Amino acid sequence: MRRSRTEGSKRRRCVATALAFGIVALALGCAGPGRAETQLAPFESFSSAKLQRVGDLIRQEIAAGKMPGAIILIQQHGHPVYFECFGVRDLESRHPMTPDSIFRIYSMSKPITSVAAMMLVEDGKLALEDPVGKYIPAFADVKVGIEKMDENGKSVLVLEPLARPITIKDLLRHTSGLTYGFYGDTLVRKLYTNSGLFEDDPDNAAFAERIAKLPLAEQPATRWDYGHSTDVLGHVIEVISGQTLYEFEKQRLLDPLGMSETAFFVADPALRLRIAQPVPDDPFDRPLAGIKDPTVPRRWESGGAGMVATIGDYARFAQMLLNGGTLEGRRYLKPETIALMVSDHIGPETKIVLDQFYFPGATSGFGLGFAVRTSVPANTSWPLGEYRWDGVAGTFFFIDPRDDMFAILLIQAPSQAGRIQLPLKTLIYDALGK
Repeated sequence: MRRSRTEGSKRRRCVATALAFGIVALALGCAGPGRAETQLAPFESFSSAKLQRVGDLIRQEIAAGKMPGAIILIQQHGHPVYFECFGVRDLESRHPMTPDSIFRIYSMSKPITSVAAMMLVEDGKLALEDPVGKYIPAFADVKVGIEKMDENGKSVLVLEPLARPITIKDLLRHTSGLTYGFYGDTLVRKLYTNSGLFEDDPDNAAFAERIAKLPLAEQPATRWDYGHSTDVLGHVIEVISGQTLYEFEKQRLLDPLGMSETAFFVADPALRLRIAQPVPDDPFDRPLAGIKDPTVPRRWESGGAGMVATIGDYARFAQMLLNGGTLEGRRYLKPETIALMVSDHIGPETKIVLDQFYFPGATSGFGLGFAVRTSVPANTSWPLGEYRWDGVAGTFFFIDPRDDMFAILLIQAPSQAGRIQLPLKTLIYDALGK
């Protein structure tokens, strides 16, 4: 189907903005000057015609009113194979989506914090088996909340002592017993919802003290439970480094990588027009984990959900991981550390339970900050060892060492989060021809 002149002009603006912001130098770009093609490199492994279906899917979603716009990058062998901006940043302003658009990445913050923690492990300042109470004393005496029936048949919460301390490894793999309060209806989760964890904008130290007073949802190392583990890990980083989480990550990771627009809020008012917005009245666009408005300065630096970023920034982070811990001649982590992080740490031998909220899915385990592919889903060619994560606003990425590639989708569509991942990944691997 022939594309409209308007659509072609939007794509040319995407190219122009990519050039203006130096994204081509970051191995990113929409297309060469004067062209509107999305096939960017002549890799024989990808079908150019089939790659067009990736864009067609996103255009259908926008036309159906599911999202205002999106950005997709597929990068292989260090070069972009497909990069395109779709639609608008927000429906009110009608500003076109461009490569410098800023997105709330929510839980895609977790891999960044996990990498920062593993840098301290490599420094010899932190160990995976260290008890969290060594760095945050309030966690030494935390209790576990067990639901039992009283004499009237009513469910009540009984507090029990720890069977063993929470470790740093537990924080990284989500087996600490810490949970979230915005999904599920257990008594512990209701306590998380109603305890005022985020009142008065606590800093990370105050947040850690508050959450340590709440009971754990289960004993450490017994169940994968998605929650505030990475937020607590962020404060461990602060205790060891003597810096705020952002200061440490900026010094050791963000600035050296060139992730200049990754932060915990958009500080410069001049940049706020570049923030991507969801469809108005999206029923799932509400404060989660104390975070919604990315323009409001706050002390709470949520290592698990609080960051904003651009496609160029996150692409540099993903390429560093794919390279085994290096980018442009600088090493951030050792290859063996990356390999440890993307190995399954909750396999059957650990006897860790995977409950109904096990978001990685039946064919994946979980490493130290990432879901990890442990078996191939039926009717797919997805690779073993692929690792990934996503964000509640709909963003996601995956890294595929087998094919030396990664892909990133940035959207702001909370009510659509997760739904689009399967068809999009299916189209990408169909285009790869594996």
